[in-house]
Amino acid sequence: MGVLDGKTALVTGGGRGIGRAVSERLARDGALVAVHYGNNEAAALETVAAIEAAGGRAFALRAELGVPGDAEALWAAYEAHPLSTPGVDVLVNNAGSATFADIEATDEEAYDRAHAVNAKAPFFIIKHGLARLRDGGRIINVTGTPDIALPAILATITAKGAVNALTVSLAAQLAPRGITVNSVGPGIVETDLNAALLADPAVRAHAASRSVFHRLGTTGEVAGAVAFLASPDSGWVTGQHLPVTGGLQLSLL
Repeated sequence: MGVLDGKTALVTGGGRGIGRAVSERLARDGALVAVHYGNNEAAALETVAAIEAAGGRAFALRAELGVPGDAEALWAAYEAHPLSTPGVDVLVNNAGSATFADIEATDEEAYDRAHAVNAKAPFFIIKHGLARLRDGGRIINVTGTPDIALPAILATITAKGAVNALTVSLAAQLAPRGITVNSVGPGIVETDLNAALLADPAVRAHAASRSVFHRLGTTGEVAGAVAFLASPDSGWVTGQHLPVTGGLQLSLL
């Protein structure tokens, strides 16, 4: 039996990269997983198929994030699916986008877009999901590493930092319902989204050197941290940010 048997999880951006690894891990732990996607239906359906082939249960749902009414559309799509359950036990806000620009190159449109996807969407997905989230449930926000300088994606990091702050305040508000709220900050993780960049041996070597293990992280390692926070074992952990970075910048060795 899995630790999440009988539970339902919703993972935004659940069809690719870290989101896919999280979806597959939660399904392996026994949860029925709603795999959200924005545009890449094929990837989401592939993730659902992989879960089902492994003996798990999952379904895909679409809602574009970063646009007006996105949270309501997501929950409407969830409720319209015949496999959905009346309540959700685990909500993983994983979907996001990166705006590559320093402060001088960031205009208001780019800033607003970064915050619409990375900060506003999780805020309102949670807001409109509170009535659906069961008492004793879990909210896990996949954000970033707030103590590392990343000026090249400044608007995105600002938005991710907002969700880290949201995590702490929500943990206090939702404690009476037994709902825990935590965030996870992945380090440099190898995914299909950055495969082209990491194909450059020099870039790959530099990225690997940032970890004390001198390698890149895997999506499965991030999913393992999310799975812990989704499990009954994490019931005494709330309002915390968990860096899953392989000791990023702990030393210069």
